Amino acid sequence: MTLPFEGSGKRFYPYFWYLKNKYGGRVAKVPLDGGFTCPNRDGSKGIGGCIYCSPAGSGDFVSLSSSISQQFEAYRSSMLSKWTPVGYIPYFQSFTGTYAPVERLRELYTQAVRLPDTVGLAIATRPDCISPEICGLLAELAEQTDVTVELGVQTIFDRTAERCNLCHTFADFQQALALLHSIPVSICVHLINGLPGETPERMVQSARTVGAMGIHAVKLHALHVLRHTRLAEQDYTCLTQEAYVSIVCDQLEVLPPQVVIQRLTGDGKGTDLLAPDWSRNKRSVLAAIDRELKARNSVQGCKL
Repeated sequence: MTLPFEGSGKRFYPYFWYLKNKYGGRVAKVPLDGGFTCPNRDGSKGIGGCIYCSPAGSGDFVSLSSSISQQFEAYRSSMLSKWTPVGYIPYFQSFTGTYAPVERLRELYTQAVRLPDTVGLAIATRPDCISPEICGLLAELAEQTDVTVELGVQTIFDRTAERCNLCHTFADFQQALALLHSIPVSICVHLINGLPGETPERMVQSARTVGAMGIHAVKLHALHVLRHTRLAEQDYTCLTQEAYVSIVCDQLEVLPPQVVIQRLTGDGKGTDLLAPDWSRNKRSVLAAIDRELKARNSVQGCKL
């Protein structure tokens, strides 16, 4: 059997290889702030957000007051000083990218897909913020461009989710997945390794379970301790780099080979990151994962 990542130089299916084969070259993902909040912040589900989430949400943005096109152009100008992409994927990354009235979402998403040289659209959201109405809008957009919905599942275990104040459940994920499977979009699942109370076996089970549910991609992250979060006030010990690398390799072994690996380590904001310090050096972490897979003589999906 020919593995989809053969020729990539990797023992897993890397995102850059998927993009190169789909679009003919390197593609830049452009983070955008649509001015969203989250039902776990405004009182609909909870207050204060998940224990690890900073008040600013994820990502670094130009300015909330900047328009979608201004944010895009600022990022593109910075990108072009380093390398020239063959296209761009606008990415609504901050907070919950489907948490707004459908007409507001239509306005934002339409602006994004009309940006220059756009080849797709990516939207990060929560499993409990997918509805039939939103899926109807996404299906319309999918007729114009490639749409990816990124679901911040983090864990399949409800006890962990409760401990971390996620305010969503595995049942919410199952319901969202059923809705998204009915329309022509790609589904990327985020999982966090090192959540309080979770064993390596549970982290691997989360990867095995979501990998078997017809998803198209995953992002794997280590839990970061950031300033101004509830986690920073708790007695919590981060995974070591060695433990994280071992867990990620275990997860890759149980993920189907056709699932694209969009990320294997996350970015904590430099000044806000309290721990783990090793996560600041992404290249070192990625190189360690490559070495471990080679030492095991493993490839993605070899233990299915």
